[in-house]
Amino acid sequence: MTRRLALVLGIIGVTAALAAAVVLAAAPGAIVSLDDAWNLEMVEWRGPVLVGWALVMNVLGGGWVATILTPLVIAALAWLVRGWRGALFALIAFVVSAGVVQLVKKALGRARPQDLLIASDFGSFPSGHTANAATLAVVLWFLFPTLWVAIGSAVWTVAMGFSRTVLSVHWFSDTVGGALIGAGAAFLVAAVLWRWVRLPRVIEEAEHRGSWADPAR
Repeated sequence: MTRRLALVLGIIGVTAALAAAVVLAAAPGAIVSLDDAWNLEMVEWRGPVLVGWALVMNVLGGGWVATILTPLVIAALAWLVRGWRGALFALIAFVVSAGVVQLVKKALGRARPQDLLIASDFGSFPSGHTANAATLAVVLWFLFPTLWVAIGSAVWTVAMGFSRTVLSVHWFSDTVGGALIGAGAAFLVAAVLWRWVRLPRVIEEAEHRGSWADPAR
């Protein structure tokens, strides 16, 4: 991963989500048709076990757990492996992701599915739960850039998005938009704070040399 690639991925993710929001506001036909079909399918799949699992995911991915506990735990973990810069990077990534999600929710004001199983706040697009999961995934990958972390984080994000549609609290496109914003915001923050997310040894060597020159890598 290079700084330039992180910047490109971040721009693509956030831009794609914003473009989807514009389409939903101006000409939602194709997206709405897909969302309706997916929601009907999820209603057919519902059962005690699947709904129970989705309710657990709802708690883990939202409320005080996702907005306070998870960012603080990840920040503490980042502090241990990357120092205070890593912790601050993680917290900023979560804040930026949540901020963009709320801005788009308020601007678009999309209605949620009528057959949702739990009460939720205003604005269906994008899914805040899925955005938080995607941000968590990218931050963890920057802390531990291994294949297994990447796979596990991707599975967590997909599972969170799927659970939101099982409960019909979000449309399918909401979860895609949330994943794009969550991951995109984290990549953008990483690109801006690139020196903070690099290996501690690299940072220490740069500080020792008295130079912060970074050839966009």
